[in-house]
Amino acid sequence: MDNKLIRKIPNMNTLLEREEFRGMDRERVKRLARAYLDGLRENVTAGKISEVPDAAACARGVLELMEREDREGIRGVINATGIVLHTNLGRAPLGETLYKAVERVYSGYSSLEYDVESGERGSRCAQVEKLICEMSGAEAAMAVNNNAAAVFLALSELAKGKKVAISRGELVEIGGSFRIPEIMAQSGAELMEVGCTNKTRLSDYEAALDGGAELLLKVHTSNYRIVGFSASVTAKELAELAHGRGVPLIYDMGSCFAVDPGLFGINGGHTAREGIDSGADVICFSGDKLTGSAQAGIIAGRREYISRMKKNPLARVVRADKLTVSALEQTLKLCRYPDTARKNVPVLSMLARTSEELKRQAEELAEKISAAAPGWSVDICPTSDEAGGGSLPATEFPGWAVCIEPKGMTLTEFERLMRLSPTPIVLRLHDSRALISPRTLMRGDGEEIAARIGELYGISC
Repeated sequence: MDNKLIRKIPNMNTLLEREEFRGMDRERVKRLARAYLDGLRENVTAGKISEVPDAAACARGVLELMEREDREGIRGVINATGIVLHTNLGRAPLGETLYKAVERVYSGYSSLEYDVESGERGSRCAQVEKLICEMSGAEAAMAVNNNAAAVFLALSELAKGKKVAISRGELVEIGGSFRIPEIMAQSGAELMEVGCTNKTRLSDYEAALDGGAELLLKVHTSNYRIVGFSASVTAKELAELAHGRGVPLIYDMGSCFAVDPGLFGINGGHTAREGIDSGADVICFSGDKLTGSAQAGIIAGRREYISRMKKNPLARVVRADKLTVSALEQTLKLCRYPDTARKNVPVLSMLARTSEELKRQAEELAEKISAAAPGWSVDICPTSDEAGGGSLPATEFPGWAVCIEPKGMTLTEFERLMRLSPTPIVLRLHDSRALISPRTLMRGDGEEIAARIGELYGISC
C-alpha cells in the first residue's frame, strides 16, 4: 500500500465545502462522497492507480455518482421501434392530454372514495364502471389491477370447485409465465380440456357439458396463432351453447378497443361491445393495451356475476389504485367521442397513422438527422410496424423509418450509445442499419433524437 498516495486523497470536509455542492442535500453529498473516497482508497491499496485526483476532480467524480443515482430505476424513454404497445417500454403511453386531466389527482388529494354532492363516502370505481358499461353495453362492470387478476377473480368466484371446459388450443402462456392451466388450478377450478391443439369443434364442448362441465371459458391467444389445418369455435357459438345448457361463458378477450377501430382505418381487433354482443356472460380485457390507458383489468358482463365478484374477498386484494382508476376514467371519457379519441389517446393515434403521414414525418426527421450528422448515411425506407403487447399479432401496419448507417463507430456501439442517452432512445437494428420509426415518437422526440445523433457525430469525428 502506498501511504503517500493515501495521504493525498482529499478529506471529506474539503469536498463538502466545495462550491459545486452548495445548496445540495448535505447528507446525500456526504454519502456519495464517502462512497467515492472509499473507492479511491481501495484502488490505491490494490495498486490500480498511481496518481490521486485533486479535490476538483474528486468533486466531479461525486457529481457523476449523483447523476448515475438519478438515472436509476424507471425513466422516461423515447420509443423509436415502431412497436406501439412495447411491453418492455410500459405499453400504452398516456399522452399529455390525459396526464393534464389527472394531474390534480396525482399530485394531491382526490375524491377517490368521497361523494362530493352528498358529503358521504362514495365508490372509487363508480364512474369507471359507468363508462365501461356505456362503451360495452354490459349490465355491470368493475376494474382491477390487471387482466390476469380479472381472469383469476372471475374463475375464483364463478368456477371454484367446478369443471371448466376450454379448448386445448387456448391453454396458452401469456407473458411473465401467466399460464391458463395454472391460473385455473389456483382459482380452484377443474380443467376440462376439449378438442385438439389445432382443431376444436362445438361438438367437443357439447361432450364436455355432457361430461359435467359447469362453465365454458374462451381465451384470446394473444401473440400465439395456429394456421393451416385448424378450426375453433366463436364466442357467439359458445354463448348460444352455454345458455342453452344453463351454464355461463367467460371470455378472456386479452386486449380490445374501447371504440370501433374501423373509424380510424385500423383493420383487425375486437371491441368490448363485440364481446358483450357475442353473448358472453363475462368478458375480461386489459386497460393498457388497445384500450390505450393505464395497466388495469376490466371485467364487464351480467350484473349477477359482477355483483358476486365485487363481494369476493379477492376483489380488495386485486383492486385498482387511485392513479389507475383516474387514468382509466379519463381515457374512457376521451373514447366517448371518436375524433377526440383519435387525437388524444396515443395508442389510437399511432395505430391510425397512415403510410403517407409516416413517410412525410420520416423525411422531415431524416433532414434533421442529416444536418446533425452530415458525414453519415441517412435515408428513409418502408417498414412494417407492430401493435405489440400480444395485440393484433396478424395485423401489419405499413410505415416508414429513417435508416442510419453511422461512421466512426459500429452499429452495435451506436445502438448502445443511443440507449445510454440522458433520455434513453430505443431503436431497431435491421439489415446493417439503425431504424427510427416515427410512428411511436411523441412530440419533441424527433428533435431530441437529432440532437443526440449530433453529439455522437461529433464524438465519432
